[in-house]
Amino acid sequence: MPKMKTNSSAKKRFSLTGTGKIKRNNAYKSHILTKMSTKRKRALGQASIVSDADMGNVKRMLCIGK
Repeated sequence: MPKMKTNSSAKKRFSLTGTGKIKRNNAYKSHILTKMSTKRKRALGQASIVSDADMGNVKRMLCIGK
């Protein structure tokens, strides 16, 4: 059986934390920022953790064992 290939777009977007969780960047931070509050824009700059519902799909794309 051939080796699994990592999804190239996923490896650029997600990273693994020390505890094994998957970190992601927030959306809605590229343009049309004038209507957003400063607090909201600042919060979107921080990374967040992938939700449990999406964790399996992301792990499959990154070829991480369960």
